[in-house]
Amino acid sequence: MEYYLYLAALLLVAISIVHSYLGERYILIRLFKRDNLPKLFGSTEFTAQTLRFAWHLTSVAWFGFAAILVCLANPAIEAKTIGQIIGITFLAHFLIALAGSRGRHLSWPVFLIIGILAIYATNT
Repeated sequence: MEYYLYLAALLLVAISIVHSYLGERYILIRLFKRDNLPKLFGSTEFTAQTLRFAWHLTSVAWFGFAAILVCLANPAIEAKTIGQIIGITFLAHFLIALAGSRGRHLSWPVFLIIGILAIYATNT
């Protein structure tokens, strides 16, 4: 059974990398060349950055799921470890949202709070 969890985790890592690379190369770049993107906060730049970081957040989430699957392959796994993985994943979301939007997209404080709460709650 452990083999299947490791295989699933490996596939998640692979699809995460492919998703980010091919999405950036074949979807996002072409989308951003269009002249009819909506102007959020007064510019299409904010729209493009939001689409870009949201696209890549999916890949980051899949890496987090892969880490959880690897942990589940170990029968002695503690809930604390799963909580830490979730917390770290959301802290990565926070950093990507903060940097990707230059602080203008309001998801970053929520991701930060989720990450901190998940780590804090599973360590106390």
